[in-house]
Amino acid sequence: MDFEIREMTMDDYDEAAALWQATDGVWFDEDDEPEKLCAYLRRNPGLSYVACSGGKLVGTVLCGHEARRGYLHHLAVLPESRRKGLGSSLVDHCLRKLADIGIPQCNIYVLGDNEQGRRFWAATGWEKATTGRTRLWSCVPPSRSQHSAAIPRSGL
Repeated sequence: MDFEIREMTMDDYDEAAALWQATDGVWFDEDDEPEKLCAYLRRNPGLSYVACSGGKLVGTVLCGHEARRGYLHHLAVLPESRRKGLGSSLVDHCLRKLADIGIPQCNIYVLGDNEQGRRFWAATGWEKATTGRTRLWSCVPPSRSQHSAAIPRSGL
């Protein structure tokens, strides 16, 4: 499968939102409305990506930070495009960009009932960590030396 990974823009919103709404394990709510996503992309320039194949959006990942830690959200890949390395490639783009701007740690949150998501993250070297939340899991990439395994205690 040939795909291109590029920076997400608001022009991608309709296809991205449709993918998020159709993907089990991706939480889609009022925080994902166009105005809020636009603010998120402005606040975190160059960190969120989409993957396209044949002119169609086939994957997304949102990435942001708070100056000390990065956060990944809404990693989603069309079912027919999965198991081809696309999700891992999207994540790697984000981690490299975070490292480039001096942010060595990244956390993710996985809904507790998202079995497929938990299998993906475990298979790519991330480990479950406890943050005090019951619905969400926080994970860090312990196998990547540039990333710290520290988890925020605040429960974010």
